Amino acid sequence: MGAKGSVFKRVRQSKKANILNNHYKSMMKSAIKKISLNKEVDQQDLNKAISVIDKVCGKGIIHKNRAARYKSKLYKHSTN
Repeated sequence: MGAKGSVFKRVRQSKKANILNNHYKSMMKSAIKKISLNKEVDQQDLNKAISVIDKVCGKGIIHKNRAARYKSKLYKHSTN
């Protein structure tokens, strides 16, 4: 098997990771949209969205600066 076997394993692993990453990104975007579309922001929804963003960032799916940018936008939207 040698090197070829490890290449195939890596392909399997990356496909699996890609599916999970897309799931978490989709979950994050849905939480953000739920707040962005509402004129009046519910504090509970805001906290849930922040939690999801932190979770996705903690898993290394998005960069910490990107997470901070998303959270900053949400906080600004909630104060307006």
